[in-house]
Amino acid sequence: MKNIKSYFMFSREHRSGIFLLLLIILMFQMAWRFYDVAPETSMPSENEKQWLAMQSEIDSLKQLANNKKYEIKPFNPNFISDYKGSVLGMSVAEIDRLHKFRAQDKYVNSAKEFQQITKVSNELLNKISPHFKFPDWVTNKSAAKYKDYSNPNFKKFPEKKAIVLKDINSATKEDIMEVYGIGDKISDIVLQEKEKFGAFASIEQLQYVWGVSPEAYEDIQRRFFVGQNPSIKKIDINNWSIKDLSKFPYFDYNLARQIVIFRSANDAIKNIEDLTKIKGMPNEKIKIIALYLEF
Repeated sequence: MKNIKSYFMFSREHRSGIFLLLLIILMFQMAWRFYDVAPETSMPSENEKQWLAMQSEIDSLKQLANNKKYEIKPFNPNFISDYKGSVLGMSVAEIDRLHKFRAQDKYVNSAKEFQQITKVSNELLNKISPHFKFPDWVTNKSAAKYKDYSNPNFKKFPEKKAIVLKDINSATKEDIMEVYGIGDKISDIVLQEKEKFGAFASIEQLQYVWGVSPEAYEDIQRRFFVGQNPSIKKIDINNWSIKDLSKFPYFDYNLARQIVIFRSANDAIKNIEDLTKIKGMPNEKIKIIALYLEF
């Protein structure tokens, strides 16, 4: 008992130390309660500042894009895509009616006919029809309705001619301009493209000519063909230099270089299958390219 009692006997210095410790603890508790010690925030780095600035700019651009109204430019209503139709305000059913009509190889030639086929409302028609742009021959034909047919000097609009198949390599500028969607400029480009090759080796080449739309290419297939043994410029693929190979319209310098590397490593290029193994070869045109080659 005496030993236990000795544990609770403190000197004056001990009592002062205990009192001071309790006072310090009490002060810390009061400070913690009355003062909100907020965690120190670090300053953003330069990269973070750049990202924040970029995000702010992106948000601004998005806001501008949302506020910007779609600007309708002149267009041919016969070639309205799903996206174009939705932007113009057409419903899915209205767009489908137009596409089914066009699938019959027929064309809309007036705003009234467009409404009859698609069943669009008068409000939507009034909004988009001022932007309709039909080919000149359609416009002239429509104007002919108001001419005086009783006048013996009046010349009626010529009837549509029956399509006569022609060899594309002997076609004239006028022949090519009869294609729906091809005018003066594009017909010149087609003839210039033919001169580059000496002659077209396949009617499929026309789909790769600049300015020839998918609709125009469909009409070309109905009007033209490639005759037997056209006078094309043959390429000696196993002997020509890089410089000579790069002159071929479907090759550039890098592809010509890859051709020379491949034939050097494999003795020769023997067939189309070898062509597919050459780096950079445009495989979508490979059958056409093969028609110009001498293996």
